[in-house]
Amino acid sequence: MSKSLRLTCAVLLAAALFAAGYVTAQNKFNTPGTIIHISLIKWKAGVSDADKQKALDGVRDMAAQIPGIKNVWLKATRMQPRDYHAAFVIEFENRDAAEAYAEHPVHAEWSKFFLSIREASISPQITN
Repeated sequence: MSKSLRLTCAVLLAAALFAAGYVTAQNKFNTPGTIIHISLIKWKAGVSDADKQKALDGVRDMAAQIPGIKNVWLKATRMQPRDYHAAFVIEFENRDAAEAYAEHPVHAEWSKFFLSIREASISPQITN
Protein backbone atom coordinates (compact mmCIF):
# COMPACT_ATOMS: atom_id res chain seq x y z
CA MET A 1 0.00 0.00 0.00
CA SER A 2 1.44 3.33 -0.98
CA LYS A 3 2.13 6.08 1.51
CA SER A 4 -0.55 8.38 0.03
CA LEU A 5 -3.17 5.59 0.08
CA ARG A 6 -2.39 4.86 3.76
CA LEU A 7 -2.66 8.57 4.56
CA THR A 8 -6.00 8.82 2.72
CA CYS A 9 -7.34 5.76 4.57
CA ALA A 10 -6.18 7.19 7.92
CA VAL A 11 -7.88 10.52 7.20
CA LEU A 12 -11.11 8.79 6.14
CA LEU A 13 -11.04 6.58 9.25
CA ALA A 14 -10.47 9.60 11.50
CA ALA A 15 -13.34 11.47 9.82
CA ALA A 16 -15.64 8.45 10.21
CA LEU A 17 -14.76 8.09 13.91
CA PHE A 18 -15.33 11.82 14.46
CA ALA A 19 -18.72 11.69 12.71
CA ALA A 20 -19.76 8.60 14.67
CA GLY A 21 -18.80 10.27 17.96
CA TYR A 22 -20.65 13.45 17.02
CA VAL A 23 -23.85 11.57 16.13
CA THR A 24 -23.66 9.44 19.28
CA ALA A 25 -23.24 12.50 21.51
CA GLN A 26 -26.36 14.27 20.20
CA ASN A 27 -29.02 14.85 22.85
CA LYS A 28 -32.02 12.59 22.35
CA PHE A 29 -35.48 13.84 23.33
CA ASN A 30 -39.15 13.32 22.59
CA THR A 31 -42.03 15.68 21.88
CA PRO A 32 -44.99 13.81 23.39
CA GLY A 33 -48.60 14.71 22.69
CA THR A 34 -49.65 14.65 26.33
CA ILE A 35 -50.96 17.78 28.09
CA ILE A 36 -48.88 19.25 30.93
CA HIS A 37 -50.79 21.35 33.49
CA ILE A 38 -48.50 23.51 35.65
CA SER A 39 -49.76 25.34 38.73
CA LEU A 40 -47.68 27.92 40.58
CA ILE A 41 -49.17 28.77 43.97
CA LYS A 42 -49.00 31.77 46.26
CA TRP A 43 -50.51 30.85 49.64
CA LYS A 44 -52.59 33.27 51.69
CA ALA A 45 -50.83 34.69 54.74
CA GLY A 46 -51.28 32.53 57.82
CA VAL A 47 -52.10 29.26 56.01
CA SER A 48 -50.78 26.36 58.08
CA ASP A 49 -48.17 23.98 56.75
CA ALA A 50 -50.68 21.17 57.30
CA ASP A 51 -53.23 22.85 55.00
CA LYS A 52 -50.57 23.51 52.36
CA GLN A 53 -49.63 19.83 52.46
CA LYS A 54 -53.29 18.81 52.37
CA ALA A 55 -53.74 20.77 49.13
CA LEU A 56 -50.70 19.14 47.52
CA ASP A 57 -51.70 15.68 48.77
CA GLY A 58 -55.09 16.36 47.16
CA VAL A 59 -53.38 16.49 43.76
CA ARG A 60 -52.08 12.96 44.32
CA ASP A 61 -55.53 11.85 45.50
CA MET A 62 -57.15 13.30 42.36
CA ALA A 63 -54.65 11.45 40.17
CA ALA A 64 -55.76 8.18 41.74
CA GLN A 65 -59.44 8.91 41.06
CA ILE A 66 -59.64 10.85 37.80
CA PRO A 67 -59.05 8.86 34.59
CA GLY A 68 -56.48 10.12 32.10
CA ILE A 69 -53.89 11.46 34.56
CA LYS A 70 -50.52 9.89 33.75
CA ASN A 71 -48.11 11.57 36.19
CA VAL A 72 -47.94 14.20 38.92
CA TRP A 73 -45.06 16.24 40.33
CA LEU A 74 -45.51 17.79 43.78
CA LYS A 75 -42.15 19.21 44.90
CA ALA A 76 -40.99 22.53 43.51
CA THR A 77 -37.21 22.82 43.49
CA ARG A 78 -37.07 26.45 42.29
CA MET A 79 -39.82 29.04 42.13
CA GLN A 80 -40.18 31.90 39.68
CA PRO A 81 -41.73 34.34 40.23
CA ARG A 82 -39.99 34.23 43.59
CA ASP A 83 -43.01 35.43 45.53
CA TYR A 84 -44.81 32.16 44.73
CA HIS A 85 -44.43 29.40 47.28
CA ALA A 86 -45.27 26.03 45.76
CA ALA A 87 -46.05 24.27 42.50
CA PHE A 88 -47.47 21.08 41.11
CA VAL A 89 -47.66 19.54 37.65
CA ILE A 90 -50.21 17.11 36.23
CA GLU A 91 -49.60 15.23 32.98
CA PHE A 92 -52.76 14.22 31.11
CA GLU A 93 -52.93 11.53 28.43
CA ASN A 94 -54.62 13.93 25.98
CA ARG A 95 -56.82 17.03 25.63
CA ASP A 96 -60.00 15.07 26.47
CA ALA A 97 -58.49 13.91 29.76
CA ALA A 98 -57.47 17.47 30.68
CA GLU A 99 -60.97 18.74 29.95
CA ALA A 100 -62.57 15.88 31.91
CA TYR A 101 -60.33 16.71 34.91
CA ALA A 102 -61.51 20.32 34.90
CA GLU A 103 -65.16 19.19 35.14
CA HIS A 104 -64.69 16.17 37.42
CA PRO A 105 -66.52 16.25 40.81
CA VAL A 106 -63.33 15.21 42.66
CA HIS A 107 -61.53 18.23 41.17
CA ALA A 108 -64.47 20.49 42.06
CA GLU A 109 -64.34 19.35 45.69
CA TRP A 110 -60.55 19.78 45.91
CA SER A 111 -60.83 23.23 44.30
CA LYS A 112 -63.15 24.49 47.06
CA PHE A 113 -60.46 23.82 49.66
CA PHE A 114 -57.58 24.95 47.45
CA LEU A 115 -59.23 28.26 46.54
CA SER A 116 -59.86 28.98 50.21
CA ILE A 117 -56.13 28.89 51.06
CA ARG A 118 -54.42 30.26 47.97
CA GLU A 119 -53.91 33.95 47.35
CA ALA A 120 -53.07 33.49 43.68
CA SER A 121 -52.10 30.83 41.18
CA ILE A 122 -50.83 30.67 37.62
CA SER A 123 -51.87 27.57 35.66
CA PRO A 124 -50.83 27.22 32.01
CA GLN A 125 -51.31 24.01 30.05
CA ILE A 126 -48.67 22.98 27.51
CA THR A 127 -48.50 20.40 24.72
CA ASN A 128 -46.80 19.81 21.37
